[in-house]
Amino acid sequence: MSPLTPASGGDSTPAAPPMDAAQLAEAFALFSRASEELSTAYNALQGQVVQLTERLTVLMGALPAGVVVLDRAGVAVQVNRAAETLFGTGLAGRVWREVSQGLQATETPGEMTLELADGARRLAVSETALESGDERILLIHDVTETHRMRLTAERNERLAAMGEMVAGLAHQLRTPLAAALLYTGNLRQPELGPAERAKVADRAIERLRYLERLIRDMLLFARGDSLGRQYFGVCDLAAELTHTLEPLARARQLEFHSRCDCGELELYGDRKALGGALTNLLENAIQATEAGGTVSCEVVPESGVHAGVRFIVRDSGRGIAPELQERLFEPFFTTRAEGTGLGLAIARGVARGHGGDIILESVPGQGSTFTLSLPLLRGETAISSGTEAP
Repeated sequence: MSPLTPASGGDSTPAAPPMDAAQLAEAFALFSRASEELSTAYNALQGQVVQLTERLTVLMGALPAGVVVLDRAGVAVQVNRAAETLFGTGLAGRVWREVSQGLQATETPGEMTLELADGARRLAVSETALESGDERILLIHDVTETHRMRLTAERNERLAAMGEMVAGLAHQLRTPLAAALLYTGNLRQPELGPAERAKVADRAIERLRYLERLIRDMLLFARGDSLGRQYFGVCDLAAELTHTLEPLARARQLEFHSRCDCGELELYGDRKALGGALTNLLENAIQATEAGGTVSCEVVPESGVHAGVRFIVRDSGRGIAPELQERLFEPFFTTRAEGTGLGLAIARGVARGHGGDIILESVPGQGSTFTLSLPLLRGETAISSGTEAP
């Protein structure tokens, strides 16, 4: 076989003919033109990036709200002037979990307080994750003045409600006061024996105590929910209510059931005010139920977006007529001779002061169910831990 003869089974594809000078020049011209177009496009993109970056910088600097961009590790990689005004300069590069330790939870989900040199500021903090999942943006609004105006408006509403009820209030005060004066006047009669005198004195004291309770409820309604707040166990509060109300139910020959499925769950709020509101609901349930009936208090946790706790008070009593159900929460409206008509109004005010509410479900002859719902404060937990809330 000749050395120039291809081997059997080898590649028999003919080699491409060499490019001549004209073809090389044309290919080089195409490459140069494409390279120039890419360079032009790149420079245009670079100019747009610079322009967008400049606009973003100006925008962040002009925003009255604080902006903090966090990476996956929870480190602040970008902040604006408003955020540094609140948390100090040098915020970029710091771990947000350490920075946010100065934030204190409030009764409103997503709102916290921050102590500064010029006083406490109330902040509304929201968090948004980027679609890539690499960074998160915190938007921090100073709502101190808004909160102050909201409290003033709520107080004015309560005072307006009391103003509308002045006539009813005068009647509420006059009747027990007249009875107390009558009983006290009878004590001056010399013919009264010791037993009758003691009985009249007890009735006078009873009317005066009713007056004291009425005035106390009026002050609570006017002041609203303004006492101290703290963290407390939900099941601890439920157990305390059971110990307080079970003997009262037993004395009226009622079955009293309580259940709390919250485990170690805690609420942040005014425990005394919430306990008073729930006590009022349970006392009303006991008063509305005949001997042999049942009253229960069930505490149920709620998860998800609307995480919270529901206190469900049920009774097997006579129920409430539909036309009376909405009026029950009006100040000074009562269906009981000894009621002040402020208990449910105060209870709803306490619930709303904690970001919740009270709803009523009742069918005449089939009992009633009052549900006091309260939200859990999840915003500060998510932000202070550097992770998103589930």
